[in-house]
Amino acid sequence: MATGRSRAENRAMMTDEIRRLGREHLATHGAAGLSLRAIAREMGVVSSAVYRYVPSRDDLLTMLLVEAYNDVGDAIDLAVAAVEADHRRARLLAAAEAAREWALADPARWALLYGSPVPGYAAPGEETTVPGTRIPALLLRECAAAWSEGLLRDDLPTPTTGVAGDMSAIRDEFGIDAPDDVMAASTTLWAVLVGAISLETFGQYGNDTLAHPADLFRSQIELTLSGLFRH
Repeated sequence: MATGRSRAENRAMMTDEIRRLGREHLATHGAAGLSLRAIAREMGVVSSAVYRYVPSRDDLLTMLLVEAYNDVGDAIDLAVAAVEADHRRARLLAAAEAAREWALADPARWALLYGSPVPGYAAPGEETTVPGTRIPALLLRECAAAWSEGLLRDDLPTPTTGVAGDMSAIRDEFGIDAPDDVMAASTTLWAVLVGAISLETFGQYGNDTLAHPADLFRSQIELTLSGLFRH
């Protein structure tokens, strides 16, 4: 019986269902436990039917990676856009808190992005680099804008020659106009954001250690921002 859908529509529907089940299996089995055969069984189709749309487990992982990077990136962009452009420090705090909220709501996908590497899987840079660098690029651009507006401290540590070279490469990659000391100091915010969120999301503080984890996270980000901003 004809469905009335085009081949492209059928492909999109199948791919969306595979992706949806992939997210569910990620939450229950972890990235290393993803199986296209298991997804095919749940869909009630033979595995070859799934392989026509997603050729391998690695392709599914890449699909889920890109989707997760873009989902958390969209959440952060939305939070930042809600704060006026001349409130740079508040925009960075909003970005950090949006990332934390997303991670706590979907810890399995945060683990896919920032947890242990999946054995035997290497993310293809041509597909994952752009979505995977959305958050650090946003943070660096906001810090660069704050520097151009005279909001950052003038006593930021001078990076070593090697670090300065790394910052030059990052500056060129993202098209950011800021000196090496601003670039290097700004990466601290990225490191603290990912580290603090991961500690909480992965339960590394312990079950009964923190009664107010959101307040602690905010103070950690505020302390980091105090090392960047004049006030």
